[in-house]
Amino acid sequence: MKRFNVAVVGATGAVGEEMLRVMEEVDFPVNKLVPLASARSAGSEIEYKGEKVKVKELTEQVFDEEEIEIALFSAGGAISAHFAPFAVEAGAVVIDNTSHFRMDPEVPLVVPEVNPQDIAAWKNKGIIANPNCSTIQMVQALKPLEDRFGVKRVDVATYQATSGAGKSAMEELVMQMKDFFAFKLDESEHKKFPHQIALNVIPQIDKFLDNGYTKEEMKMVNETKKIMHKNIEVSATCVRVPVLRGHSEAATVWFEKDITAEAVREALYNGENIVVVDNPANGEYPMPVMVVGKDETYVGRIRKDIYRDNVAHIWIVADNLRVGAATNAVRIALKWIEMEYEI
Repeated sequence: MKRFNVAVVGATGAVGEEMLRVMEEVDFPVNKLVPLASARSAGSEIEYKGEKVKVKELTEQVFDEEEIEIALFSAGGAISAHFAPFAVEAGAVVIDNTSHFRMDPEVPLVVPEVNPQDIAAWKNKGIIANPNCSTIQMVQALKPLEDRFGVKRVDVATYQATSGAGKSAMEELVMQMKDFFAFKLDESEHKKFPHQIALNVIPQIDKFLDNGYTKEEMKMVNETKKIMHKNIEVSATCVRVPVLRGHSEAATVWFEKDITAEAVREALYNGENIVVVDNPANGEYPMPVMVVGKDETYVGRIRKDIYRDNVAHIWIVADNLRVGAATNAVRIALKWIEMEYEI
């Protein structure tokens, strides 16, 4: 099997570190691994398969110098906007985890369980975009339901972990909790979030737009339509909660056909990389603590609407650093290899 020279841009960040773990776990076909980061982190070391690998500085020339064939980007939209074209010019396929390229009509936006066929369009610009974390787990759950019942509309409220805002956001939550137990919470700083996150929920992720929705909410609206190739109505309320890892979503799904809870449950049981945990009488349902480090999307609290026969309510939970970012990116890369090299 062919092995590849792989660059991980943002290798020292939360998602970059998770990408390396996932690559190691799936035995990604690496010939040479090149972890890349800012000049500040260059020279430090990461561990991959029991060996120390030195982090190199991200430059415009490094992709050519290292003969990179696959470049996984997770270092922020501005970094991707500037450096991804240099990786493409050097002959690499770029799999970008930022929002920068997602809605570019020439760039495929891919969740392999949902629209793997779109990967073929990577040749347009040499780039494949990784969707927003909250979108990924939702469309994974919607795919088997769309195939069986047809999805018309989704109303979703998200409960998103602090890790979605990066390492420093997780540290802010931990520090505020320490300050709480030291009776100093009123002195605790909040830099990553507009308000205190410890012992609180914040109904705002990203900036508000003129329509009253936030940018995060509109990502879910627009990305869902692009990934599923269907004008599904989506309305989202995205909320930050004091959890370190694992996004949760309460989704109300409107179908083209009448449904039963049993039929919805069966469809989800058969969904790819979906785990159904749905025994509320015994207190069994998905929770963030259950999914940390897992590569599947968990679904529970499955029930038919009290008033409408074509509406179901479901609860969706996944590790946002893996399913919502690193695992999806690595799965895209593996599917790209499979398609390009007919493995």
